[in-house]
Amino acid sequence: MRDDVRWTVDRGRYEDAVTPWEQESWRTAALAWVADGLAAHGLRAAGPLEVRLRPWSVLARVPVAGRPAVWFKANPPASGFEGVLTAALARWVPRHVLAPLAVDADRGWSLLPDGGALFRDVLERQAVGPETWEGLLRQYADMQRALVPHTQEIARLGVPDATPGQMPRVFDELVARNTGLRPADRSRLDRLRPRLLDWCAELADLGVPDSLDHADLHDGQLFHPEPGRYTFFDWGDATVSHPFCSLHVTARRAAERYGPGVMARLRDAYLEPWTDDGRTTAELRRAVDLAWRLSALGRARAWGGLFPAAPGTTASPALSEHSAQSLLELLDEPPFEPPS
Repeated sequence: MRDDVRWTVDRGRYEDAVTPWEQESWRTAALAWVADGLAAHGLRAAGPLEVRLRPWSVLARVPVAGRPAVWFKANPPASGFEGVLTAALARWVPRHVLAPLAVDADRGWSLLPDGGALFRDVLERQAVGPETWEGLLRQYADMQRALVPHTQEIARLGVPDATPGQMPRVFDELVARNTGLRPADRSRLDRLRPRLLDWCAELADLGVPDSLDHADLHDGQLFHPEPGRYTFFDWGDATVSHPFCSLHVTARRAAERYGPGVMARLRDAYLEPWTDDGRTTAELRRAVDLAWRLSALGRARAWGGLFPAAPGTTASPALSEHSAQSLLELLDEPPFEPPS
């Protein structure tokens, strides 16, 4: 990539975000790596980059001569596994994910092709009913089932362990280090801990095998390039966990569009691929209720996956508050109507 490459920067709501993009040496190395990655595929950059800076990632859209743009992403150390995880998923479940053009595991860098139409953009352009969300959840569940044999390999890539057996430890660590919790809320969570232990034990006893949990699967985290086809991406918040923890974010986003009455319908669509292992519908729905609560731990943990603050500075209080709000979702009852 030429020395005179130009770019625009979008910081969103995070004007004070600390990222390595501000370091000239890092930026120069990253741009050279992108150029080399493109060249390895016979490609070259063409036009200014669109750079999005957030406390948890550096993302750059790189125009490419003669084809759709590609995307450079840099993760902080806590989510530095994303590139190698994405490459592994492309080997194990290629029809569900993007295959990276290049990955630097040591630096947490990845270069990805364009995935087509973002599902969020499809929703804005045309009328989309709940049945489309049912389809994406069935496909996502199929992918999770296919990944069950790979859970140990996924963990060895550095993906955090938030399985039911580890959830009490994750809970204790999150509560202990969270600076956004008010004393009254901290007391509520302390009182909740015995119930949380029971939920974790019951969820494990129901016997659904652990798999990959995206932990933030909403309409901006998947592509919908054609009817009936979905491509999942952005694995920086992922954990090895109970697979049903993934349902929470997706179902909540759909309910914002269609109303809470869609929740049970989406739950049952998601559960369809899991019904052939001898568990009853009642057992699977109970597992969803438990995982719905416990999924809050994955979302709270994700707010800690940020670029290190500059010496003498502290992380944004707003980010600690986001993590605290996620933890408090442990107190919420699952939103599904009881069976009639």
